[in-house]
Amino acid sequence: MTTGRILGEAFTLYEGKNSVNNQSYGPESRGGACRSEVVVSDGEIHYPNVRKADLFIALSQVALDTYIADLKEGGILLLDPNSVKNVPDRDKYQVYEVPTMEVAHDIGGVKFQNSVALGALYPLIAHIIKESSLRQAISKNVPPKTVEINMEAFRRGMHYGKEDRGK
Repeated sequence: MTTGRILGEAFTLYEGKNSVNNQSYGPESRGGACRSEVVVSDGEIHYPNVRKADLFIALSQVALDTYIADLKEGGILLLDPNSVKNVPDRDKYQVYEVPTMEVAHDIGGVKFQNSVALGALYPLIAHIIKESSLRQAISKNVPPKTVEINMEAFRRGMHYGKEDRGK
């Protein structure tokens, strides 16, 4: 949820694009089938829901199993291999494995997993958004006392995104 909100705000507030962020989730706080959709456009957004996603960040097997059908063929699938064991057809998607939870734990806890995931995603979307826009949106959406550690999580995530993690 946080990742979607940060992405949407980064595009709207710092890139001058239009965006819509829709969220749906069950009673689970982590590890469940939560969903955050972000639609971004240079022009008007006429339909606020994702029809076929260009990218999908899967941080749990339940989320992957529930929503993988919504990722377009050839789309980017960024997943945590420690949480997602049944990876879909690698010929159908661009799959990137990043140990987001492991990196987050090394930094200070699972609450930093979103910033790790955003960092890993950034090199894959750098052609459409500036790093500074994501950093500003992260700073705006995390508790002030955690800004520095979230920036470290983002930086470490970028390390994984810059490497060729596609399998």
